Amino acid sequence: MKKFINEFKEFISRGNVMDMAVGVIIGGAFTAIVNSLVNDIMMPVLSLLTGGLDFSKLCIALGEGEGAATLNYGAFLAAVINFLLIAFVIFMLIKTLNKLSKKKEETPAPVTTKDCPYCKEKIAIGATKCPHCTSQLDS
Repeated sequence: MKKFINEFKEFISRGNVMDMAVGVIIGGAFTAIVNSLVNDIMMPVLSLLTGGLDFSKLCIALGEGEGAATLNYGAFLAAVINFLLIAFVIFMLIKTLNKLSKKKEETPAPVTTKDCPYCKEKIAIGATKCPHCTSQLDS
């Protein structure tokens, strides 16, 4: 049992588990913000554009009477818009992070020197004789 508890402690204390937990918590908070954006800002504007139509109230009654089941396609429409907004914001966030983290690749300077195989001093790349030790070099 002690080995099991130690393995569990090791699993929980890994960095990626903590990162995932933080991501889930932030995701929950972000979802609340996006839900508010959709329900409190986007849907009223969309309703205004459609002549006062309240999307969240759109439904089809599947029966007769007060307790009849309803098909709430307006709520579904709000969920689809919510999903698209979340996907768009995440896309923009990842795109921005990728742009910021992309390191500018520097083109290496052309090689103009090489090491003498005998004295290990730097010499011109096209040299046939080392100016330091006067050794004859292979081309």
